[in-house]
Amino acid sequence: MELEKIRNLSDEELAGHEKASAEQLFRLRFQTALGQNDGVKKLRELRKEIAQIKTVARERQLGIRVTVKQEAAPVAKKAPAKKKAAKAVKETR
Repeated sequence: MELEKIRNLSDEELAGHEKASAEQLFRLRFQTALGQNDGVKKLRELRKEIAQIKTVARERQLGIRVTVKQEAAPVAKKAPAKKKAAKAVKETR
């Protein structure tokens, strides 16, 4: 599945696709262990798809990347607190 299609899925659909892909990966690994399947390419594709799904889910959880359906929330900029704290420590010494 393409990354753009993954990004456009809802959270429930994302979880469903992750579960289905993980189950399919398990079955392919089992078949490979039994010697019934030589499909290394399909294993790689499934692992990549699962990683992409997990990445998109984590981005949504952290609010890093906003999906097309959601609106971007303004990000507040923080003042450089480290410089002020370091200056206060120097003055107290």
